[in-house]
Amino acid sequence: MRMKKSLLILFFTFWALFFAAFRPAMPFAEEAAAPPEGAPEGAPVTGGRILMGTIGEPSNLIPYMASDSASSEITGLLYVAPLKYDKDLNVVPWAAASYEVLDGGRLLRFVLRDDIRWEDGAPLTADDVEFTYRLMIDPKTPTAYSGDFLAIESFRKTGRLSFEVRYAKPFARSLMTWMGAILPKHVLEGQDIMTSPAARKPIGAGPYRLAKWDAGSMLTLTASDTYFEGRPNLDEVVYRIIPDPSTMFLELKAGKLDMMSLSPQQYLRQTQGPQWEQDWRKYRYLSFSYTFLGFNLQHPFFKDVRVRRAISMAIDRQSLIDGVLLGQGVPTVGPYKPGTWAYNDRLTPVQQDVDEARRLLAEAGWKKGKDGLLERDGKPFLFTILVNQGNDSRIKAAIIIQSQLKALGITVHIRTVEWAAFIKEFVNKGRFDAIILAWTITLDPDIYDVWHSSRAKPGGLNFTGYRNAEVDKLLVEARSMADQDRRKELYDRVQEILDAEQPYCFLYVPYALPIVQARFQGIKPELNGIMYNFDRWWVPKDLQRYSVRP
Repeated sequence: MRMKKSLLILFFTFWALFFAAFRPAMPFAEEAAAPPEGAPEGAPVTGGRILMGTIGEPSNLIPYMASDSASSEITGLLYVAPLKYDKDLNVVPWAAASYEVLDGGRLLRFVLRDDIRWEDGAPLTADDVEFTYRLMIDPKTPTAYSGDFLAIESFRKTGRLSFEVRYAKPFARSLMTWMGAILPKHVLEGQDIMTSPAARKPIGAGPYRLAKWDAGSMLTLTASDTYFEGRPNLDEVVYRIIPDPSTMFLELKAGKLDMMSLSPQQYLRQTQGPQWEQDWRKYRYLSFSYTFLGFNLQHPFFKDVRVRRAISMAIDRQSLIDGVLLGQGVPTVGPYKPGTWAYNDRLTPVQQDVDEARRLLAEAGWKKGKDGLLERDGKPFLFTILVNQGNDSRIKAAIIIQSQLKALGITVHIRTVEWAAFIKEFVNKGRFDAIILAWTITLDPDIYDVWHSSRAKPGGLNFTGYRNAEVDKLLVEARSMADQDRRKELYDRVQEILDAEQPYCFLYVPYALPIVQARFQGIKPELNGIMYNFDRWWVPKDLQRYSVRP
């Protein structure tokens, strides 16, 4: 269900970023700063810590119980899954010693490794996998990620370390389902999953363990001495929670952070010169995420497709890319990354057409009042765009859209909300008029959990409430089909419908712009990004840092 343990996790994450768009060249290779001359070389050593900057605090450290990127990123270091992607995006065993795909994709057989231990010493077995599966299909489990598990016809343990999964028909995402984390049965069984202490004191079997969580400040992870693939090289991973990106950058400059995602301005204008080239390594690659303006389709204004299309036509996407990203992005037409096989390149991004936007609004009954603002039945066309605090790009996008819609006579207010409340109180409960967010684009094009009408429920990923019977049918058919050419035809049609109905205004795919302190060795950019081998990063002994100074 996840890419880096969270395929449909809300909002961008390091582990889902790869490929350069429109060209076959490997990401990073031509655009990453070269290692500084005289960079330390030699065999990897253990020790040291890395200080990571994050704008959001995790909401829950039990995988599947949270939809925020901070939770996903950290749980990805705490837990393991049967399968994972390697550096070249091939599916390979992880917690599994082996696996088989049989009966035309209808049957999967797994054998787990016999050397995996939970951090409390208990062995990880097929009982844990079965428990995870049962928890995911339990209707009382409040998770947005049950869809893949519900597609399973039967689950059967075949031994202490083996199990098999049968599908009624081929399921295209079957292997990706088993990239989801395995949960500890002996810890969680019999507990209320929503109030379990494991949400803040998790017991995992991954490369790191949670050592300390200072609410609102930082989380510290320590290397696991019992991790079955070998102890990670870095002793500690510290996530510093810094909601303001400008403050985070100042901390980076002061040497109090080792890694963060740069803004376009920081990347282009504030990290130039010999010192930056010597001390830091920058990377630039088109991300596997897209930014969108989503409408609450229960709102009386946005039930009308003409209104949604008019707003979309009023937006100049290139001006957004130039103004928000300083050119560091490309427009997009739908929920897939340009240049990938699932992207419908017969469609073109919506072009600004103010005249047509006015015509559609007039057709929908919106007329200019005495003050020049649109009104209908005596009510002004006024709505609020909700954005999360700490994301300057989304806030800037909202301001530009506000200005562009004002030219049509539409009044837009902008409200920023702290991240945790943003998700819990507004997104999950559908309490918004319109919203600017981003989705991670998964390797497999299955978007059932985001767009199928059955997922339009509180806490579901279809939080805009989109419903279309044809889209429902296409999504169900496509996820049970192995033939990529036929799947593309179906997903192309889905994109055509979304383009026509505009439940989202698909805006752009930004470039990812991470920066890492140059003392960290072992970073090897590949198709799967830079984080796939994070447990193998290392720091020479004479460059290791051991303390965090406030």
